[in-house]
Amino acid sequence: MTAQAAGLARFSINQMTVKQLSLPELVAGCTELGVRHVGLWREPVQAYGLEAAAALVRDAGLTVSTLCRGGFLTAVEPDARAAAIDDNKAAIDEAVALDTRVLVLVSGGLPPGSRDLHGARERIADALGELAPYAAERGVRLAIEPLHPMFASDRCVVSTLGQALDLAERFPSEQVGVCVDTYHIWWDDRAPGDIARAGRGGRICTFQLADWTTPLPEGVLNGRGQIGDGAVDMLHWRGLVEATGYTDPIEVELFNDGLWARDGREVLTETTERFLRHAVPPAA
Repeated sequence: MTAQAAGLARFSINQMTVKQLSLPELVAGCTELGVRHVGLWREPVQAYGLEAAAALVRDAGLTVSTLCRGGFLTAVEPDARAAAIDDNKAAIDEAVALDTRVLVLVSGGLPPGSRDLHGARERIADALGELAPYAAERGVRLAIEPLHPMFASDRCVVSTLGQALDLAERFPSEQVGVCVDTYHIWWDDRAPGDIARAGRGGRICTFQLADWTTPLPEGVLNGRGQIGDGAVDMLHWRGLVEATGYTDPIEVELFNDGLWARDGREVLTETTERFLRHAVPPAA
């Protein structure tokens, strides 16, 4: 095995990083570059066709590291809550069809007019009480992803890894864990301890990389920097996660308008190169 192949053995490209590529283009690019894992998103998979997407990835010899995303579980109205539960059950079934064991959850923000963060988090726990057994019966783990606090009002009331673990630990570790994403936790001096805590409990379902660059774009959501361009020490965070015994794929997930405006194959190649340069230990 070449050094590059060894370095890329656990690299996973999240589909959103190169969303301008069709699924066949993404699969072809991964095959050409020696990338073995992909993280998929529900909407483009549904557009292509779930069964067709599963066959395409499987026939190319790729594994699906995660499916994004479920969640948005903070609704108060009964009909909206029921719809969210049904949608998450559908997402779990899609994960099964794609042969991935991890469904990433973005928990949801505050309902319109609400300022009750605690209540919103309790509604997430209540929903997980229904979804976790359903997922476990199908061999899927739910990965709660904390998002940076700037998203707390509209996208995710779970803002720290500690908060995510507080929710996850109400359920068996084989049912609910966490997603560790550098973009969202790099600023938190409690995160290293929370990573160790997650590792002790067998709660790390997936590990994602993205850099923090400034100034943030006007849209904020699409401001994740290409790895190596910002303030995050990727090797430091990889070391913390791997010290827990984590050996599963490492995804690069970037929401970035600038990257999306470029040729997708070029971005895919660049991302593999950046991963090798900034996220693979020298001896690997």
